[in-house]
Amino acid sequence: MKKSIKLLFVISIAIILAVLWFDRNNSSVIYHDPVEVADENPLKIDVADVHQGELLLVNEEYGIKESAKTDIKNLYKNQELTGDYGLLTTDIALSKEITAYFNEMIEGAKKDGVNNFLISSGYRSFEEQTKLYQEKGRDYALPGGYSEHQLGLALDVGSSEGTMAEAAEGKWIAENAWQYGFVLRYPQAKTDVTGIQYEPWHIRYVGKPHSVIMQDKNFVLEEYLAYLREKEQISATVDGKEYNIRYYAVSKAKKVKIPKGYNYTISGDNVGGVIITLYK
Repeated sequence: MKKSIKLLFVISIAIILAVLWFDRNNSSVIYHDPVEVADENPLKIDVADVHQGELLLVNEEYGIKESAKTDIKNLYKNQELTGDYGLLTTDIALSKEITAYFNEMIEGAKKDGVNNFLISSGYRSFEEQTKLYQEKGRDYALPGGYSEHQLGLALDVGSSEGTMAEAAEGKWIAENAWQYGFVLRYPQAKTDVTGIQYEPWHIRYVGKPHSVIMQDKNFVLEEYLAYLREKEQISATVDGKEYNIRYYAVSKAKKVKIPKGYNYTISGDNVGGVIITLYK
């Protein structure tokens, strides 16, 4: 009898741990119909807004003229901004804000016993990206103006224990980055969509709730932006917070209506539209 009770106890614990593991590695998003709000405020959006923000699509077709972030810092010279990870070179730079988000993610990995991260590349200026392209060629780099590294939102992450395709750090990033607002930008199964070979080291910050929705729907950025353009408006609850995400095509300055009582962020897609993310 005692053995049976002990066995049931062990099985129960195993089931609880399995459920917790499943929940942690699966997105917590609930989709629902948009809530109609009668009381609204006007908001002006301009063509310039199309090329600013954290959801910009940057690739061989859609380039940029300036960084999306203006708070770029050399991390080696500003060690107080960094966390428990190494820097491959002394010239690695990144947005101060994005560095803080990355630090939070590294702390999450440490709790899982994964702690041999390093940053191998971060922000690059137009000149740096052009030089890299000239030295390495098309198979390794994109021309100046067409790389995510120029946004200040993307970085290459390595492991001191081996390649990211094999190391625990790479596997952890692939499974958990979305929980911290990051996405694995060029996954192996989406090379036909991104046009870029598999890069298990390259992550990009898009922020919540976008990273969570992308994880839930198995989208890369190209697919997510196409989805928003098609739907024009989606509503979801992510981690208990209500979001309403709206897409607007923008060919000239226009006014849109924002419900009162909501906070919002604005990001362009770098293609021809603006995404307004409402939340409360």
